[in-house]
Formats: sequence, structure tokens, C-alpha cells
Amino acid sequence: MFDMNNLKKVSSFKKTAPEAMAGFIALDQAAMKDGAIPKKYKELMALAVALTTQCGYCLEVHRKAAVAAGATEEELAEATFVAVALRAGAALTHGTHLVED
Repeated sequence: MFDMNNLKKVSSFKKTAPEAMAGFIALDQAAMKDGAIPKKYKELMALAVALTTQCGYCLEVHRKAAVAAGATEEELAEATFVAVALRAGAALTHGTHLVED
């Protein structure tokens, strides 16, 4: 199911849902450009989110963008463990619903 060639099909939405696709593109560009948070850090954040949502497409796209923005292998590794800690923390806190007081 995961095939990077599928990303080529995204452009078809410009024809089938032009207004929604234009809105998505504008949102994505605005969210990911340099601002109060530099682009490199936004890409590292995107990677941490992609790791938690387990989106292979996002991982590939945002890894390339993070590296292009100057992210190091060490920063990629730390972003990975931020995602690991949050997923583990979510399991732990949800576990509180299983135990009695």
C-alpha cells in the first residue's frame, strides 16, 4: 500500500477538488515556512508527528525537507525519541483508565 509513487496522484485533486486542494496547499505552505519557529524545527516537529501517526509518506517528505533545512542525524534521532516518549506517555496515561483507585 505504501508507495511513494502514489504521491504523484495528489495533483489529481487539483482537478477533482480544486478549492479544497488550493486551501490545503495554502495552509501547508503557511504552516511550514520560516516564522517565529524556523523551518528546520518545523520539519523536525513534522517528523515527530509523522512518527506518531506512522505516515510513511510524511516521514519521507519531511525527512528530506528537514535535512535540506539543515537538520543533522543527531537531531533526527532526538526527534524520533521525542515521538517515542510521547507515544509511551500516552499509553501510560491511558492505562490509568484500566486501574481502580
